[in-house]
Amino acid sequence: MLTVDSHCHVFDPRRFPFARDAGYTPPPQEQGTAEELATVLDANGMAHALIVNPTSGYGYDNRCMVAAVRASKGRFKGIARVRPDVAESELASLATSGVIGIRIDLIGDGVGLLQHAAINRLFAKLREIKWQIHLQCERDQLAEALPMLRRAGVPLVVDHCGRPDPMRGTTQAGFQALLELGREGHAVKLSGAFRFSRQPPPYDDLDPFIAAIVATFTPTQCVFGSDWPFVRLRDRPRYADVLAPLGRWLPDEDARRQVLAGTPARLFGFR
Repeated sequence: MLTVDSHCHVFDPRRFPFARDAGYTPPPQEQGTAEELATVLDANGMAHALIVNPTSGYGYDNRCMVAAVRASKGRFKGIARVRPDVAESELASLATSGVIGIRIDLIGDGVGLLQHAAINRLFAKLREIKWQIHLQCERDQLAEALPMLRRAGVPLVVDHCGRPDPMRGTTQAGFQALLELGREGHAVKLSGAFRFSRQPPPYDDLDPFIAAIVATFTPTQCVFGSDWPFVRLRDRPRYADVLAPLGRWLPDEDARRQVLAGTPARLFGFR
């Protein structure tokens, strides 16, 4: 089966030194090269991966991610981090390297990034080259950003279920904004449970959120992501522990197959 890990990262500081202005530098135990990623995917039955350029370590330097995608012979595709005033030539180069979209990190950059003077030009270019926006946000940031994101007119994929606060329930504004995107046909990653759950695996406190997501987005707009190699965590999970909750969240085998294979193949162009 063409299974896809739709959210992971690579770190290879020996070949690609970390950016000097990176807000966080992953220590050795949080790093993982493209070769190590391939080994982990093989061990867990995953055929492909979407590599997201991380804010940690590399910021807007996409070279490590691009090298991994180029060397993978189609196994990997990439999501880049770019500044709003990025040159069109850089976007063109990324596109020829297997990159299919950009990541906007509202946690790292703030919602104010969407008011940058060059953002509308960037959105227009994304529409022209038919790219996606993968969005990291938390709590109620998505509710604040939603009007600006709608004006972008670009397919959106929200990372880590939008990272709601489990203590505030499914009625919180940010999570309701996420469900609005689901009703509008955008996509979400069932990923990063360990980043917003208040409990250890299997993250039972997230069950109401996942149930609402699956009911609203349906498996045709949900994908799975591991977030390997698990940066900025005191207690780092095993890959198998991250994958395991899908069995509870999606007890129907066809639904799991859709999330792991059918939907990411369609959204990200894996063959």
